[in-house]
Amino acid sequence: MRQPALTSTSSFLALESHAADAKDWQLRQLFAADAQRFPKLTVDAAGLFLDYSKNRLDANTIGLLLDLARERGVERQRDAMLAGEKINLTEHRAVLHTALRMPRGKALTVDGQDIGRDVHAVLDHIKDFTDRVRSGAWLGYTGKPITDVVNIGIGGSDLGPKMAVLALRSYAHPRLKMHFVSNVDGHDMDAALAQVNPETTLFIVASKTFVTAETMLNAGTARSWFLQTAKEEDLARHFVAVSTNTAAVQAFGIDPANMFPFWDWVGGRYSVWSAIGLAVALAVGFGYFSDFLAGAHAMDEHFRTAPLEQNMPVLLAMIGFWNRQFLNAGSLSIAPYHQDLSRFPAYLQQLDMESNGKRVTRGGAEVDTPTCPVVWGECGTNAQHAYFQLLHQGTDVTPIDFIAALRATHDLAGHHDSLLANCFAQSEAFMTGKTAAEVRADLTAQKLSEAEIDELAPHKTFPGNRPSNTILMDQLTPSTLGALIALYEHKTFVQGVIWDVNSFDQWGVELGKVLAKNIHAELTGDIKPERHDSSTNGLIIMAKAAQHI
Repeated sequence: MRQPALTSTSSFLALESHAADAKDWQLRQLFAADAQRFPKLTVDAAGLFLDYSKNRLDANTIGLLLDLARERGVERQRDAMLAGEKINLTEHRAVLHTALRMPRGKALTVDGQDIGRDVHAVLDHIKDFTDRVRSGAWLGYTGKPITDVVNIGIGGSDLGPKMAVLALRSYAHPRLKMHFVSNVDGHDMDAALAQVNPETTLFIVASKTFVTAETMLNAGTARSWFLQTAKEEDLARHFVAVSTNTAAVQAFGIDPANMFPFWDWVGGRYSVWSAIGLAVALAVGFGYFSDFLAGAHAMDEHFRTAPLEQNMPVLLAMIGFWNRQFLNAGSLSIAPYHQDLSRFPAYLQQLDMESNGKRVTRGGAEVDTPTCPVVWGECGTNAQHAYFQLLHQGTDVTPIDFIAALRATHDLAGHHDSLLANCFAQSEAFMTGKTAAEVRADLTAQKLSEAEIDELAPHKTFPGNRPSNTILMDQLTPSTLGALIALYEHKTFVQGVIWDVNSFDQWGVELGKVLAKNIHAELTGDIKPERHDSSTNGLIIMAKAAQHI
């Protein structure tokens, strides 16, 4: 059913009127006017705590945003997704990454198939395999245990497992070193192969179809490198596949018994919970991998059952919509104050921007509002010394999500208190800023002259009133990491429903792939590049000339 245009809905019009009244609100004043603002605008779920009080809104704003969520059918669409309805309309698929983390015995039938049973059959296979590798029972072709694992994938087949393995570094097996290769640029594979020994290396080739161009080029290079010292029959001890294409896997030299399948209702950017997470299970062990799934499931259950007023993913989504629509915030900065979450901003880039970076509705009409913001970020405190200057005093308003753990998983004295002090201070600074009067008082106390104060005061004034969320957990564990990822997955889904876009296709990714095949033929063959624009033709000619130097 085609949705009415977002801007024509009664709840949007009410929000638009409210936003006109709220546009001059100051966060300092909102906090001063309500001593209970913090407890009123916080929520707990699945081991996470969200403080959204440092946003330019009040309880009335939240009520109007939730009215919009209801009018746009967020609850109905959520239930349809969780039930396995084919909400990915352009590909006629269900969207069931949530089924990948359901506990054993929980039935869900889609198209006559008990997918819960299928999921746990694959998980049992993962457990058996990872237990053998981690224990040293799985031996390479010269009888040595595996010491290095190279995951070859791209997009979600790389970003998810790489992010999670780095995040759960504290739980990793001491013998196994994990490597990730995704880029078709040979420098990526070259750097990985330089660090490993063919006798003790396991390669995971992660491609659902086993024809993904970048992944299969890298896999072929790894295979050739391996066969410089080993034989064809040794491939089965050193290569496994995450795929559904049994014939192609077997032709590559991988034993089909070492193929880990997943399903077409698992989108790439939602696939770390599936066999794509094999590298994660190898790194941390199946027990911790199960905790990772359980943390995500806890957030799924919260998303499914909590009323919208206390529903963390819904609140995070609607606040993001408010900032994007009515504060004209064209980007969102992710600031994890935890070094082990260093790849989390990149993971969220794909999750959010590939899902909701759309310009037409599910019905094919032009979207009549801005959609997904640009998502970017870096770990604190590094970010403070890189780009926070722009966030504090630049001309654009950029909301920030601060993410931190209350307790460290290391025992180095002094570090964690300093880290949290910086995190909390930055969120306060973005909220309060520093007025010209406060700057002048500081400079006066430093005995500067009036002329010097007049000169310096504009440069030292901070406008403040910059919105942020703070997400806390007790510690970064497999469970809290799972909940954190699921929180942002559901946030992305809710915003897609509001904008009425299909969050589960990615046709924009395909155009460049098609064109690249044509250009590759011109770069490697005798075809004269004439069918492109003059710039592309000229670049191809330059590249061909360079290859013959």
